Amino acid sequence: MSSRLRALPLLALLASGACTETPKLDPKDQAEGLYIRGNSEYLQGNFDAALKSFDEMKGLMPADPRLPAARGEVLLSMSRLEEAAKEFEAALRLDPKRSTNWSRLGFIQAQLGKADEARKSLQKALELHPRDFNALEQLGELAEERGEHDEAVARLTQAAEAAPDASKADLTLRAVEILTTQGRQEDVRVLLRKATAQGLSSPELLTALGDAEVRAGQLPEAATAYQEAAKKSPKDPTLWELVGEIQLKLGKRDEALAAYRESLKVKDRAIVHVALARAHLTAEDKAAAEGELQKALDTVSGSDVREMQEVAGLLTTLGRKPDALRILTSLGSEPDHAKDVELQLATARLARELKDTATVQAACARVALAATDGGVAKCP
Repeated sequence: MSSRLRALPLLALLASGACTETPKLDPKDQAEGLYIRGNSEYLQGNFDAALKSFDEMKGLMPADPRLPAARGEVLLSMSRLEEAAKEFEAALRLDPKRSTNWSRLGFIQAQLGKADEARKSLQKALELHPRDFNALEQLGELAEERGEHDEAVARLTQAAEAAPDASKADLTLRAVEILTTQGRQEDVRVLLRKATAQGLSSPELLTALGDAEVRAGQLPEAATAYQEAAKKSPKDPTLWELVGEIQLKLGKRDEALAAYRESLKVKDRAIVHVALARAHLTAEDKAAAEGELQKALDTVSGSDVREMQEVAGLLTTLGRKPDALRILTSLGSEPDHAKDVELQLATARLARELKDTATVQAACARVALAATDGGVAKCP
């Protein structure tokens, strides 16, 4: 019998023997598997299942320093703050040099109103890891609560510099919000310019920069910022509209028309057709303006007050005052708009010009009613 033939029964015997043995897992391997499973459940939002896995792991490896921190993360996500704090405290007893544990504990203490304890924990986190952006952010929030605005802005700016790219813009905008609340518009502009120079380019941040440039009277810079924001916000037609308005103010009619058309590509809106009509009127192209007016009338939304008023204003400009008055009268008679003093005054003025006494009286009566509720305007 050949050696190959003799080997076959031996291989079969070994195989059958292997199938009858129950494999024994090392407790460390079992614990590691439970740790991985618990984290997977946590990331999927299955918090109860995650805690169950970590509890099973604790029966095998009760002294594993990762365990209380893992449980703390789950409990924090479940808003069980007191329990989460205890877990992170336990984690720090096992691993006092892990900055994330200090940072998480500080965050929880801040949520529980323990500001002094939170600051100490967060400072400890920064001693171990100076670029812990979570700790920097929370210290910024605590500073703002104390009214220390400069400290808050500094911490949030540091957090933005240290944070992952996905969080940088939001943290910067939080600092911008604080400065804006304090009326420090020039500081806002400086901060946003610095952020964009460093490569931040979220639509929200660029829009905020555009707003800051407008307030500073820097219209070309504002147009550039809004245009970049518009390119990154393909579903927002208002940014291109802003670009068009600015370009028209700058006397750049062709650029304005191009921007308005980009806005219409995103969404066909009456207010943009009105803007296009007014742009055509600057070049005395009445025929083109009337064409845009018709498009505006075809797309106007009866629920958008500003849009309706803009269409009425264009009708007035193009000599169709009775049509404009019909729109204003209809709009002003609705209960939701009865106390809109500016709308009622505009209606009254146009009605008086057209010698429509009844409409003047109705609009002025609404103005008077608004005045009894705290208003001060009087009908002309």
